[in-house]
Amino acid sequence: MGFFLETLFGGLMVGTLYALIAIGFVLIFKASGVFNFAQGAMVYFAALSLVGCMEKGAPLWLAIILAFAVMTLFGIATEKFVLRKMVNQAPIALFMATIGLAAVLRGLTPVIFGGETRAVPLPIGDEPIDLGIASLSPVQVLGSVTTLILFVAFSWFFKKSRMGVAMRAVADNQQVAQAMGINVERYFALAWAMAGIVSALGGIIWGSMLGVDVHLALVGLKVFPVVILGGLDSVGGALIGGLIIGIVESLVAGYLDPYVGGGTKDFAPYVLMIIVLMIKPYGLFGTKEIERV
Repeated sequence: MGFFLETLFGGLMVGTLYALIAIGFVLIFKASGVFNFAQGAMVYFAALSLVGCMEKGAPLWLAIILAFAVMTLFGIATEKFVLRKMVNQAPIALFMATIGLAAVLRGLTPVIFGGETRAVPLPIGDEPIDLGIASLSPVQVLGSVTTLILFVAFSWFFKKSRMGVAMRAVADNQQVAQAMGINVERYFALAWAMAGIVSALGGIIWGSMLGVDVHLALVGLKVFPVVILGGLDSVGGALIGGLIIGIVESLVAGYLDPYVGGGTKDFAPYVLMIIVLMIKPYGLFGTKEIERV
């Protein structure tokens, strides 16, 4: 029983960290209808911006502020110079644009910053937090708290704030939103700026856990099942999907890997994703699209 509880709690912690990255995907899709394949590369770029500033002599607090500023500007610039010309284009064209952006980031950032692995030295210590039934890493606890705060903040933003409702209207139908006087380009830029901020948070947390190198960008691939499972346009779905995937990974790694030699947690989330999509094509909490003919 003790092993099960420790495995379960470990999965929950990792799941909330997955949800932290997944929220970035949801923000872009919910506001603009674009699936941002470059989210993982943005996390990598954010972490490199942070350690790059520290290597130039900036203290941690200033490097964090600068990383947030860099990623906010990066998000706005991406919308303005990459995607703005493609408004009202086919979704596949926008998706391919984000794939190209991801490839550029993964290839260019090692050239600028170097390819060696760097550390993000957060002042939170390495001593595990003992809960009796499980021991948790301080950085995992920090990431979990950050994710829950973002979940509450963005849920309120999209449901209660005027700007959030306008962003949802833009994602639903850009032409109708423009006819109602909504500045579509401004809200696209806002969505990408918010995704940049979330990427900075993800880069800080995941960079501290895994180290900062090109492999950090692969976190985005691991989060795909989370986003699809929860629903592409659901902030709450990103959190629930992250928790489910985290638990599944942890349990299969703890109970199946000893018998099959390892590796089950790498494909188990995708198996679960396919099963769920066969039953609910829009994910557990995604909005079902109804077309009139």
